[in-house]
Amino acid sequence: MLQTLRGTRGAVVAPHSLAAQAGLAVLREGGNAIEAMVAAASTVAVVYPHMNSIGGDNFWLIAEPGREPVAIMACGGAGAKATTALYRGLANIPPRGPLAANTVAGAISGWGAALEVSRRWGGKLPLRRILADAIGYGRDGAPVTMSQHQNTAAKLPDLKDVPGYAAQFLVDGHPPAVGSLFRQPTLAATLERLAAAGLDDFYRGEIGAANAAELSRIGSPVTAADLEAHRAVETSPLSVALRCGTVYNVPFPTQGLASLLILGIFDRLGCAASDDFAFVHGLVEATKQAFLVRDRIVTDPAYTTEEPASYLTGAALAAMAQRVDPLRAVPWPVAAPGGDTVWLGVVDGQGRAVSLIQSIYWEFGSGVVLQDTGVLWQNRGVSFSLSENALNALRPGRKPFHTLNPALARLADGRLMVYGTMGGEGQPQTQAALFARHILYRQELQAAVTAPRWLLGRTWGATSTNLKLESRFDPSVIDALRRAGHDVEVVAPFAEIMGHAGAIVRNPSGALEGAADPRGDGIVAAY
Repeated sequence: MLQTLRGTRGAVVAPHSLAAQAGLAVLREGGNAIEAMVAAASTVAVVYPHMNSIGGDNFWLIAEPGREPVAIMACGGAGAKATTALYRGLANIPPRGPLAANTVAGAISGWGAALEVSRRWGGKLPLRRILADAIGYGRDGAPVTMSQHQNTAAKLPDLKDVPGYAAQFLVDGHPPAVGSLFRQPTLAATLERLAAAGLDDFYRGEIGAANAAELSRIGSPVTAADLEAHRAVETSPLSVALRCGTVYNVPFPTQGLASLLILGIFDRLGCAASDDFAFVHGLVEATKQAFLVRDRIVTDPAYTTEEPASYLTGAALAAMAQRVDPLRAVPWPVAAPGGDTVWLGVVDGQGRAVSLIQSIYWEFGSGVVLQDTGVLWQNRGVSFSLSENALNALRPGRKPFHTLNPALARLADGRLMVYGTMGGEGQPQTQAALFARHILYRQELQAAVTAPRWLLGRTWGATSTNLKLESRFDPSVIDALRRAGHDVEVVAPFAEIMGHAGAIVRNPSGALEGAADPRGDGIVAAY
């Protein structure tokens, strides 16, 4: 049994151990939670390359004592040449290759915007120090994980001919061996340039020019002007009031609303215990109600006609809770988006906290690796529709729908919690399961993360839309769910499709608790 790890002066959780340790090193050197997070986020983008890259997007929740949390939305819009005419003759946007690399990568702008907040806190660590671990692992190599090896092998047929992919991710035409050192010297040089010139260089400097030139050469619709125009946005998060406190998440174009709706609906169902039929059924049915709202209204905020906060009122949540039959499942599925990502959390000794999610969408994103910068570009724009009348229709400059959503909670008893997971549609569900188990039913934090999970709908690496449950559930619960009308599939214990979750809780005393997912390669690093 894994134990909840504890500390007092700072804690970092990440889906790769080297990223967590990079963040902790920054905390030990006097850095704050944001500086530690940029260190961890840059490192994970190097050492977990199938899951992440600096060519993706990210979303932030940042909290400090005595102030309302802030959100940073670092997601890029579709390129100027990303029109339906470009994809004429295609039913959907291709998931791989240059036409999939159709949105600006916002992650670096998110680091920059967050470091601006850090400076308001008095943060002074130089960028070169913050990026040092990421640069070192890119230049000198990081050991290949089983996850990287297996995903490289599984996706090779789709990616081997994509520009730049084979040169970056294969060794003599084959997936790199587990434990071998995986080097990315060109990416390391790009990070060194950013450390010297500033993060803005990724969009409006030497690196930006190189990115734009290569994207143009291979046929991506993203232009130099698109990169130059991009900025991360600092805004207010969405929130929902529960009996136990307030939970925060990020606004449109993410599915953060769905994560809050699930908890708001479930809080009104009155389930007596965790992990029995009523618990799993209640959360699954709350998920369905939340996803129906999400799929109807979540889009680029510039195009929305709905106010998301109106769905988070007590009356709206009560109405949705009334639609949950305690004994029968609502027919499912509906259309589902896919996704891939990493979540990271940091809390420093002053109680400042960061919940971050960073993504390239699918494993390896578009597969496109820019030869002069070593940047693997995301395929987030695959979530656009080529139908002119769709909710998320493709338009130049438009932001795509995001599964990404980091979570943060301030509890009535004085605790603060950052938590999240990767995993497409699984993100809101795993967030709800983790939060409910630990906060509502008082399971130890690590036990709440380790406990068997379920997934309704699709996640990264899966196309089916049924209800998947890990085999560690009590057979009586599985049987009861089937009798209630759920289309149940039992999967392996600790299945990677259930995501890589994590959490940190700060108690009023200042004591910290952290938990990392045994399904991933991460740890909690604390002191």
